[in-house]
Amino acid sequence: MPFVSLLFATHLLALTVAEQGLGIFEGSSDVGHVLHRGGLQFDQNDRTYTISGSGENMWSTKDSFHFVWKRVSGDQSIEAALRFIGNGTDLHRKACLVIRQTLEPDSPYADIAVHGDGLTSLQYRETKGGTTHEIITRLVAPKSFRLVRKGEYIYSDVNDSFSGAAIPLHLSESYYIGLGVCSHNDQVIESAVFSNVEVSPVENGPVQLKSALETVDIESLNRKVVSVFDDHMEAPNWTPEGKSLVYNSNGLLYKIPWAGGAPERINTDFATRCNNDHGISPDGKMIVISDQSQDSNQSTIYTLPFSGGKPERITDKAPSYWHGWSPDGKTLAYCAQRDGKYGIFTIAVEGGPETRLTTAEPGKLDDGPDYSPDGKQIYFNSDRTGKMQIYRMKTDGSEVEAMTKDDRNNWFAHVSPDGNWMVYLSYEPDVEGHPANKDVLLRLQNLKDGSTKVLAKLFGGQGTINVPSWSPDSKRVAFVSYQFVG
Repeated sequence: MPFVSLLFATHLLALTVAEQGLGIFEGSSDVGHVLHRGGLQFDQNDRTYTISGSGENMWSTKDSFHFVWKRVSGDQSIEAALRFIGNGTDLHRKACLVIRQTLEPDSPYADIAVHGDGLTSLQYRETKGGTTHEIITRLVAPKSFRLVRKGEYIYSDVNDSFSGAAIPLHLSESYYIGLGVCSHNDQVIESAVFSNVEVSPVENGPVQLKSALETVDIESLNRKVVSVFDDHMEAPNWTPEGKSLVYNSNGLLYKIPWAGGAPERINTDFATRCNNDHGISPDGKMIVISDQSQDSNQSTIYTLPFSGGKPERITDKAPSYWHGWSPDGKTLAYCAQRDGKYGIFTIAVEGGPETRLTTAEPGKLDDGPDYSPDGKQIYFNSDRTGKMQIYRMKTDGSEVEAMTKDDRNNWFAHVSPDGNWMVYLSYEPDVEGHPANKDVLLRLQNLKDGSTKVLAKLFGGQGTINVPSWSPDSKRVAFVSYQFVG
């Protein structure tokens, strides 16, 4: 059908449904190709919207579903309670709250989608015709959900709770917001009932910083929320067996199952001011921490059993900030300030004399050292040329090589266990240092050909990925994102 005719048909359908009642919405129409036309039944008495939709999917580079919508501008939210009708044909039938730039099937969009099997995710397409990705929330089959556009970010709540799923999505001033249903099988029609539906402007008020522990699949770029926190937490390490993540919060260390569950505090005895520079030995038996509870409250490196216990001091001098453990388990690499100058150092895991590998010029910084999986190189970040960039060198400090050369500020490089990839944190060009609460990128460099891609766009920075956080199989990276929730 020609595009003009398609618009005219869509307009006629919207007018027909408007005569039947649209509630708070302006239009009801199929988006994309559907074999069976969808529809809306609005109950004026109980204010419910029963939406029927066909369509192959809302995914990949184009969508097909039934959409009940209104045009809005500015910061807006939509919320509703939800129930499916019947058992359904496909487990991935979807009922969604939708924010969409246009009614074209390949439009940029974001939605919070509840699937027939309970899977609940924030799905999004950043550009027209681009690929859809998702952030899977930790809750399944919620009874209610909310989707919010605030500034350049879209985030979601489920069951009146912070879900942790948020993405930056640029939309022009006028866009569509509404309810969607997709059968995920073009041969059938599925239906869902939306109640307590509200679309309202987002009001500014008191906000609270919340944290989300996430993982991202480096191939699909899809993300999963492991857990959410009502306070500040940082810097996940993946345990060598791949079952748990270790993080710090309010000066303490915790372990949490990757599959989800309750966190468990790791006993660090007197060390109650642990910062985000911590890690796990290659054999999984020890933890290294950087703690500020002793030595004039300057960061000092200690080790202790993974099961917890009294820390043993490793560095005599402070401040020292741990970042890397050699693959053979014998050596620690760290950033330290000595005689007013920062640099990269190494030390035996049992302590002793330290070895300086680099010396930054006054006012400059070398930081974030981490070993390659073969133990032959150390990756680090330095602002020696102006912008913070990623470098690598041999473990004796020789043969320094630049790994990034761009206008952004790049921090905390970590190489995958298989040696094929380097992940790092990337700030915008005008950001100094590695502050918290900034728009940042997680970027992935292919170490075989030097190509780079964006793994994730998020609100984060300090605490997001300070330390090694690769899964043992080199397929995923753990990180922390943040949101100011009001």
